[in-house]
Amino acid sequence: MVLSRALGPYETTAIGLGCMPLSIENHPSEAVGIETIHAALDAGCRHLDTAWAYYESGHEEQTNEKLVRKALESWNGPRDEVTVATKVGHYRNFTDGEPTWAVDGRPESLIRHGKESAKALGVDAIDLLYFHRPDPQVDYKESLEGIKDLLDEGVAKKAGISNASIEQIDIARGILGDDLVAVQNQYSPIFKDTQDTLDYTAGLGLAFVCWSPLGGFRKAKDETKFDPFRTVAQAHDVSYQQVVLAWELAKGDHVFVIPGAHRPATILDSLKAGDLDLSPEELATLG
Repeated sequence: MVLSRALGPYETTAIGLGCMPLSIENHPSEAVGIETIHAALDAGCRHLDTAWAYYESGHEEQTNEKLVRKALESWNGPRDEVTVATKVGHYRNFTDGEPTWAVDGRPESLIRHGKESAKALGVDAIDLLYFHRPDPQVDYKESLEGIKDLLDEGVAKKAGISNASIEQIDIARGILGDDLVAVQNQYSPIFKDTQDTLDYTAGLGLAFVCWSPLGGFRKAKDETKFDPFRTVAQAHDVSYQQVVLAWELAKGDHVFVIPGAHRPATILDSLKAGDLDLSPEELATLG
């Protein structure tokens, strides 16, 4: 049984599948992508995370949301148990010929993309819709008003914010009220800059969802940061990735992790992290 926790009104798995790697650059085939999602669901995962912007730069938009829909429609399990989260506010671009990410936080864009996300996912209302990333060219309050309009229109059931500071969390609370249920920020052994928001959300009763909980795969990282996790992993005879995820989940009952995967074996290993009990001494060593 995969560890479950309350994410707003949803009782879902604390370990979700971050679907981004299945659709951006160097992604596997569609068949392998669907196989990976099915493997996660068959193993008990009930939390899928996608975004409007998860597609290859210069290629068809929203390919990941469409992949998630195909996977769910072809899965024989209980679809109503699965919480699907998506995000608006990002899009893919090219900078100096390289695939990059750009932001568009204009309310009219968020509203249009939110409706496109619901259509791509094949739902009347999105379970959880995040504002993906602040746009420095748009007042944060204005962007959130666009998200509120989507809630008011019934396009989304609940809302979240991503890549947000404490100040932005407070702004979002003021505009979205009880419909704000989650904050999704980067957090891992190599990125602890958001510890303040992890702690702050605990006091507010908001879910804190770690993106790139294993450090990500697109950029070079300081592998020495994972050495203590490898040591603990050897003692438990598990992968160090399981130890990392278990350490993050131990940060609080409001914490969720959404590790990515390119193939079934990866997410199946990650889903076991909820069964790994780390001792107080081990947790103190890991930080």
